[in-house]
Amino acid sequence: MTTIRPAQAADIDAIASLLDEMDRFYGGTSTEPLEDRLAQIDTALFGPTATSRALVAWDEETLVGLVSYSFLWPAAGLTRSLYMKDLYVANSCRSAGVDKILEERFMNELFTIARDNSCCRVEWAADVDDTPALNFYDKLGFKPSTSQHFYRTVL
Repeated sequence: MTTIRPAQAADIDAIASLLDEMDRFYGGTSTEPLEDRLAQIDTALFGPTATSRALVAWDEETLVGLVSYSFLWPAAGLTRSLYMKDLYVANSCRSAGVDKILEERFMNELFTIARDNSCCRVEWAADVDDTPALNFYDKLGFKPSTSQHFYRTVL
């Protein structure tokens, strides 16, 4: 049975490992030393000025998924939005549709969190060449927004 819950400080090692897998899945070839990754995760999720939040999915003793998000302000008027940064399910779950079921559960949890925090919307981006993600969002009935362009610069 897979359990989804908010990330806890005790999850940092497992999160680092799953994020390393995610980086490799998306074509990354090198990462920071493990101690640097652990410190970055700790600061981002649990530091005094935490910038992100995460839900984790555990299948018994194995971390099998993660979704990271932040609240953005202002959104429409003076409300806020929930921005999903990453949704990733471990390669070990990419069979027989288990990944899609888990991804749907993550999305439902995010919508609940957004409503509980008076957000007016949930937003996310997907790479234009990530066909599985695009197909997943399309099957859920979500269409890409045409009202904005996404910009990125590397510092």
